[in-house]
Amino acid sequence: MKNIFILTIAALFFVSLHQTVSAAKKTETFEIGNSTFLLNGKPFVIKAAEIHYPRIPHAYWEQRILASKALGMNTICLYVFWNAHEPTEGEFDFSGNKDVAAFCKLAQKHGMYIIVRPGPYVCAEWEMGGLPWWLLKKEDIQLRENDPYFLSKVKIFMKEVSKRLAPMQISNGGNILMVQVENEYGAYGTNKPYVAAIRDIVKESGFDKVPLFQCDWNSNFENNALDDLLWTINFGTGANIDDQFRRLLELRPNTPLMCSEFWSGWFDHWGAKHETRSAHALIDGMKKMLDRNISFSLYMTHGGTSFDHWAGANFPNFAPTCTSYDYDAPIGEYGNITPKYHEVRNLLKNYLQDGEELIEIPDTFPTISIPEIKFEEVAYIFDNLPAPKRSQKIRSMEHFEQGWGSILYRTKLQKSDKQQILKITKVHDWAQVFINGERVGVLSRLRGDASITIPAVKEGDRLDILVEAMGRINFGKGIYDWKGITEKVELISENSIIELQDWEVFNIPVNYDFAVKKQYKKQHLKENQPAYYRATFNLDRAGDTFIDMMNWKKGMVYINGYNIGRFWEIGPQQTLYMPGCWLKKGRNEIIILDLAGPSVATTQGLRKPILDIVRSSGNYKHRNEGEDLKLEDETPVKTGSFKPGQGWQTIHFDQVHNTRYFCLEALNSHGNDPYASIAELELLDENGEKLSRQHWKIVYADSEEADAANNIATNVYDLQESTIWHTSYSIESDPHPHAIVIDLGENKKVSGFQYLPRMELNLPGMIKDYRIYLKETPFKL
Repeated sequence: MKNIFILTIAALFFVSLHQTVSAAKKTETFEIGNSTFLLNGKPFVIKAAEIHYPRIPHAYWEQRILASKALGMNTICLYVFWNAHEPTEGEFDFSGNKDVAAFCKLAQKHGMYIIVRPGPYVCAEWEMGGLPWWLLKKEDIQLRENDPYFLSKVKIFMKEVSKRLAPMQISNGGNILMVQVENEYGAYGTNKPYVAAIRDIVKESGFDKVPLFQCDWNSNFENNALDDLLWTINFGTGANIDDQFRRLLELRPNTPLMCSEFWSGWFDHWGAKHETRSAHALIDGMKKMLDRNISFSLYMTHGGTSFDHWAGANFPNFAPTCTSYDYDAPIGEYGNITPKYHEVRNLLKNYLQDGEELIEIPDTFPTISIPEIKFEEVAYIFDNLPAPKRSQKIRSMEHFEQGWGSILYRTKLQKSDKQQILKITKVHDWAQVFINGERVGVLSRLRGDASITIPAVKEGDRLDILVEAMGRINFGKGIYDWKGITEKVELISENSIIELQDWEVFNIPVNYDFAVKKQYKKQHLKENQPAYYRATFNLDRAGDTFIDMMNWKKGMVYINGYNIGRFWEIGPQQTLYMPGCWLKKGRNEIIILDLAGPSVATTQGLRKPILDIVRSSGNYKHRNEGEDLKLEDETPVKTGSFKPGQGWQTIHFDQVHNTRYFCLEALNSHGNDPYASIAELELLDENGEKLSRQHWKIVYADSEEADAANNIATNVYDLQESTIWHTSYSIESDPHPHAIVIDLGENKKVSGFQYLPRMELNLPGMIKDYRIYLKETPFKL
C-alpha cells in the first residue's frame, strides 16, 4: 500500500508538471483579419513601444520594458542591428546588451509581444543604417540592391538572427507577432525584385510562421509594395490621419491599418538646436488612431543612447547625430518618466483591451553627482602611435582594415618659400592638419571644407593629417560612406598642382583596449594636441550620472572599460550619460580622448543631462550678413499658386530648361501670415522623373528658423517629410516675399518640380502664390 501511495503521488506530480510545462508552452495565434488584426481569433489593436536593446544597458532592460507596459503598451517593436552583431565579417556577437533573444524573452515574461525588424537595413540614426562597414571593402558593392555578394552576406546574417528568434514566433509559443521586410525602401529607390529577394531570405531563414510586413510613407509605399506582404505607413505628429491611409484603403479596403512608426519626437544633430515635439500633437494623433482601431508603434517610446561609435549621420548634407538618442520620447534617455509619458498614459488607460491592465510605473534609477575629477596623466597621440602601414596613394580607412575611429596620414613635404593651398578630396569627416607637430588648420565635412592655406615649409617638413571618422551616413544613397581621406591630397601653388604621395598610415581605433595601453605621464598640457587623458575617482555608491564635457573639445569617453560615446563642444549635447550599472562603489577609471585638447582638464558628474546648449553653429544657416537676393532683372519661368491643404503637388514648366540653380520665391501664404514653409522639394528631368538630390546645396535662404526650432533650409531635401524649412518666427524681421536658392551641383535638364507643404493642419507658412527662377549661373546676391 505504501508503494502504491508513493506511485500515485509521483504520477500526480508528473501530471501536474506536464500541465505546468504545457501551460508555459501554450501557443497563441496572430493573423491578419478583415480590417483588423486577430489575436487568438479576437480583434486586436497593436500598441507598440519602439525601444532598441543595444541603446540600453542589459541591466536596465527590465525597467524600460515595465515602463513601456505601464504606459499602456502591449507590444515592443525593435530593430536588429546587423553591424552590432557582426562587427567583423564572420564573427557574430549576441552577448550582453546585444542579446536580442534574451530581451524578447524578458518582454514575454512581462506579457509583452514583439515586432521584429531585422533589416538588413534599419536606418535608426545608427551607423551606416545598421549595415556593416566591412561591406565597403568591396569597392564595387551595390548596397540594398540585387548584388549577389551583398545578398549572400544578408543570408548569413538573417540565418544567425533566425537561429535565435524564429523559435520565438507566436505559433511556436513565443511572443513575436510580425517580422518586417527591409525598411522604408521607398525613400531609397524603386526595386521590387530586391524587396522580394529580402522577403524570400527572411522567410527561408525561418520567419515563416508570422505575418511579414513592409513600411513606407504614404507618398511612396506603392513603389515597392508586394502583394503578399502587409503594408504599413510611417508618419509623425501633426499628420492628417485619414489622409495618411486614404490611398492604402483605396487599394486594400479590408486591410488592418497600422502606423509602423509614429514619430514622438526627433533626433539631435551636432551644431543644431535640441529637438522637441508637441505632446498635444502626439496625444491628438494617437487618439485619432485608437478611435479608428488603427494600430501603431510609437517611435520612439524610449530612445536611449548611441553608446560607443554607433551614432550615425543624416543625408544629403552630412549631418552627424549626437550620442544621446533621447528623441524627446515619453521615457527619457536614462529611463526617466517625463511629463509627456504621463499624458500618453492618461490617454492609453482608456483603450485597454481584454486581458490588459495598467501596471504601476516602475521606479527610475537614482542619479548621483560626482565631484570634480582632475586629469594629470596624459598620453599624446603623436607620442603613442602604433606601427605604420605604407601606401603610395591616399586610401580610405576601410582599405586599411579599420572600421571606426581616427586615422593619421603622414608624409614629407618639399621646400616652398611661399604659402600653398592644401586641398583634400574628400575629408570624411573632421581633419586636423599639422606641420612638424604644430596644428595649422581644421577641415570639417559638416561645413563642406576642402582646403586650407599652409605656411612656407622647409625640405622634409612633416605633414600629418589626422582624420576622425564620425558616424557613417544612415539614410539614402549616402550609406556608401567611406571614411578617412577618400580620394587625394594636393598642394596648389601659383605654378603647380602636386598630388602628395608616399604615405605612412596609422590606425587609431575606438576600442578601450587601444586607449588604455598608452604611455600615460604627468606632463604639461599642450594646446591643440590630440591626446588621451586618464584619471580615477572614488564613489560611496553607484548611480546614473552625466559626465560634464563643457571643458572639452571633441572626442570620446571611456569609463571602467565602457565607451560611453562621442562629445563635441559645439553642442547641443554637453554631457554624456553614464549608467550607474557600469559604475562601482570604490575606485573607477575614466579616460577621455580629446582630439583638440581641453580648455581645463577637469570634469564632474551631474545629476541631470545638458542636451540643449549650442556653442558653435554647424553651418546650418544659409544667408550671410548683408546678403540680399537680387531678382529684379530676372524673368521667372513659372508663376502660379499652390493649392491649399496637404499632399504632394506637381508643377510642369512650358518647356525643358537647362538648369543649375533653382529659386522658389514665395509671395504670400494661404493664411495671410508672413511666413513660408516647405517640407520637401523634388525637381523633374526631361522625362518627368525625379532628379537625384545627392549633390544639392542651399546657397541662399532669406530666412530660416534655427533658434526656436531646427526649421533650416536644407530640410527641403533631407528626405524626411516630417521636417520643414520655415522662415524666422519673428514676424517683424522677415515679411514676404521669401526665397530659397538651390545649387543642383551640375547642369541638369528640368521640366518641372514637386512641392510638399508641411503635414500639420491649420498652421502658418502654407505658400499660396509663387515664382520660379532657373539659371545656369549663380543668382546675384
